[in-house]
Amino acid sequence: MTDTNSAHSEKKLVRIDISSDTVCPWCFVGKKNLDKAIASSKDKYNFEILWHPYQLSPDAPKEGIEKREFYRSKFGSRSDQMEARMSEVFRTVGLVYSLSGLTGNTMDSHRLIYFSGQQGLDKQHDLVEELGLGYFTQEKYIGDQEFLLEAAAKVGIEGAEQFLKNPNNGLKEVEEELKTYSRNITGVPYYVINGSQKLSGGQPPEVFLRAFQAATS
Repeated sequence: MTDTNSAHSEKKLVRIDISSDTVCPWCFVGKKNLDKAIASSKDKYNFEILWHPYQLSPDAPKEGIEKREFYRSKFGSRSDQMEARMSEVFRTVGLVYSLSGLTGNTMDSHRLIYFSGQQGLDKQHDLVEELGLGYFTQEKYIGDQEFLLEAAAKVGIEGAEQFLKNPNNGLKEVEEELKTYSRNITGVPYYVINGSQKLSGGQPPEVFLRAFQAATS
């Protein structure tokens, strides 16, 4: 005898393609809210999350520059208001936002995210978390290979040091993804859910939940 309810009890697949940059605070807030939405709907859905690169400042220096100095040169007098606003937003997800430390070119972090994805999407998702915590709350520099390797070790990525040592490893793949996923978008974070639902910005959990429902109905 067949179980007539089995088709109804099966979880639906939700694939989420996320374009983001590792120095984008809204991208990290969006991730925290997405994680909340995922945690509250795991009984309904199976999730497949893929992180894709975006560079807000592709010409940012590799050697790093003080965050406040960089933002003042980019946004002028608005930078102080932006810092206050982001501090407030980070508090809503239980984090303390820091604008101390360095910022700079994010290519190495994107190469590492690509590499981590080859070892499993869960590892990739966990790496994005570690990079965000370090950069936004612990004053770690996103271009510092020591920090990148620390984050890789925490989530169990193997061979990261050897991979990052050669600046050409993963470069072609990241550039390909930048063309494929970033060419037609003007800002991040940007989410494509099951190829149909598209969201941008650090959305609250309930917006993600509605998008999951729409994408699977």
